[in-house]
Amino acid sequence: MRLLLVEDDPMIGESLGEGLRAECYAVDWVRNGHDAELALAGFAYDLMLLDLGLPGKQGMEVLRATRARGGDLPVLIITARDGTPARVEGLDAGADDYLVKPFDLDELLARVRALLRRRVSRTRSVIVHGALTLDLASHEATFEGEPVKLPPRAFALLRILLDHPGVVLSKRQLEDKLYAWDSEVESNTVDVYIYQLRKKFGADFIKTVRGVGYKLPLAP
Repeated sequence: MRLLLVEDDPMIGESLGEGLRAECYAVDWVRNGHDAELALAGFAYDLMLLDLGLPGKQGMEVLRATRARGGDLPVLIITARDGTPARVEGLDAGADDYLVKPFDLDELLARVRALLRRRVSRTRSVIVHGALTLDLASHEATFEGEPVKLPPRAFALLRILLDHPGVVLSKRQLEDKLYAWDSEVESNTVDVYIYQLRKKFGADFIKTVRGVGYKLPLAP
């Protein structure tokens, strides 16, 4: 999952970026509203974490412009503005959730998971696909009732495929979901993770569509 973090405070931005990356999210961090709009125009994100008090273009302007363009990008406002009028304005402008600073990182992560579940019409943080169960909160996987250890990136790739069962995703699409713009991506990275997942769950668990990409077949 690729997230856009819009936060001008360097300490908060660094801390949130580290916390989110530790949960296997790819995070692009920008510090003003103008750069946020450039990022939104150039990349596809699964969620935006948006501060309101930004230099130049304010967060509320970014939010309204994002909603005016359409789409269903989840937006979580993270701000020090704790008054009821500010909350009402943010939610009425199209935010999906509103979190007041200072906040606990675990609460932020829970809200992020909830918004991402909502986007794929899922009610729980547990994904079941045939004999596979993936717990997004604990980062644990089980297959045929047995625990399976997965490297963080392989876990993240599996989660992306599980969010799009039966859909062919190109290597570029998978890379865009797995890595932020400042990450170096080797040409065979996705292939390595696909190999790791097949080794754990079987050679036919992930199908290769030659010349197009990969897909996770629908569960039987």
